[in-house]
Amino acid sequence: MIATVMQEWMRGISMAAVLALAVLVPPGEARAQASNGNGIQGFLDNLFTGSVENGGQGASLPPGGGSKELQPAPKQAAGSEALPWSGEDGASGHPLMTASAIRQAAANFQNCVAAMWPDAARRHVTRENFERFTAGLSPDLRIMDLMDSQPEFTKAIWDYLDALVNDARLARGREVLASYKRQFDAAEKAYGVDRYAIAAIWGIESNYSTRIGDRSVLQSTATLACVGRRQTYFRDEFLAALEILNRDDLRPEQMRGSWAGAFGPTQFMPTAFKRYAVDGDGDGRRDVVDDPADLIASTANNLKKDGWQTGRAWGYEVVVPKNFDYMLADRAKMMTLAQWEQLGIRRAGNKAFPYPSDRAYLLAPAGAGGPGFLMLQNFRAFMKYNPAEAYALAIGHFADRLRGGEPFVQPWPRQERVLSRAERLELQQLLVRQGFYRGTPDGQIGSQTREALRGFQASVGAPADGFASSDALERLRRR
Repeated sequence: MIATVMQEWMRGISMAAVLALAVLVPPGEARAQASNGNGIQGFLDNLFTGSVENGGQGASLPPGGGSKELQPAPKQAAGSEALPWSGEDGASGHPLMTASAIRQAAANFQNCVAAMWPDAARRHVTRENFERFTAGLSPDLRIMDLMDSQPEFTKAIWDYLDALVNDARLARGREVLASYKRQFDAAEKAYGVDRYAIAAIWGIESNYSTRIGDRSVLQSTATLACVGRRQTYFRDEFLAALEILNRDDLRPEQMRGSWAGAFGPTQFMPTAFKRYAVDGDGDGRRDVVDDPADLIASTANNLKKDGWQTGRAWGYEVVVPKNFDYMLADRAKMMTLAQWEQLGIRRAGNKAFPYPSDRAYLLAPAGAGGPGFLMLQNFRAFMKYNPAEAYALAIGHFADRLRGGEPFVQPWPRQERVLSRAERLELQQLLVRQGFYRGTPDGQIGSQTREALRGFQASVGAPADGFASSDALERLRRR
């Protein structure tokens, strides 16, 4: 759940360089790659699988929440075995991702795993358990393709939200809230975290336990600890997974999830489990997979430690006036809600801001042609859970809808065409050529690209919203 693989990959997106129709990645996959919750890698193998499916099947819930254990997610269908490794070099160009380097590391896999015993011992893993849990491990090299894949097209922010916040998922969420009311009551009292936010995370991460993933966390993290370009990070994840099993919080068969090691209904990485998992019902185990009390309390504890403010909203949809200076739409430019009002920003639906002194930043995920949002501290807590603005916006909106709120008031610019990766790469190259962008073009639209694009837009008298639209690309081509 809050993993950290992404920080070094890119402190700004792939399940979301959302401000510019960025690459949007499935929630569980994204978190499985984040490092400390501040960054997000781009380009994964399968966009919008599982938790982003429209109207997927919900979890099988016991009537009245009487059963302690959650119902298990469906097993992988017959005939849908995992694909083998392609045998090709990774798209990142990293020297450890060449086919020859991958083969060499795979040949040394058993020695690599065995060499981690001293570190495991320092973490109080017994020799017996180390041998038991590592016996028979082999590298899953398909993960190398998933780590370095680069999808050609992305989803627009409005399509992403449509897929995640839909009627079927809302109905299932309300059932979950009713079935586990006692557990939500306890967690809300203990941590002060809104139950609707917890339920929204559960729904978006795993479609209420039906899309958790079926890869062995031990095998995945061991593979990544010994093969590929993120070995140092995943070594810690693998050792943390051994600690969890050694402590008997979970069984190996419960620790199944994404290729990057995130597991459970709200997708904890092993190191995140160590930081945030709690025993919600006092049975002596921290079972975030099958025990709803532990799952709900641990997710609440995570948000609380990430800065959740009790009794406050995550943010507000706002109407941005025409000719607004979008250079102010920057995460670093925090002002009070009252100050934003002085600049002409109004809450959608002509509602008042309940706490005008709260500080927020302006987000315009679809540029000047779409709705704006003033984001508060609780939105930042969502982003520490998963550092993608698209994800955090989906969580906040889903939580509001579960509470009984209405859809967003303003329309999205659905006529806009999503740029292909080749077009995003071209946009960056043109920004370099015209002196606005100093980074290395890679087809990923992050904060540096958006800043450069705002500079170009301002130079030609267009709204400087940093939105990587087809119109912005055409203007660059013509200049």
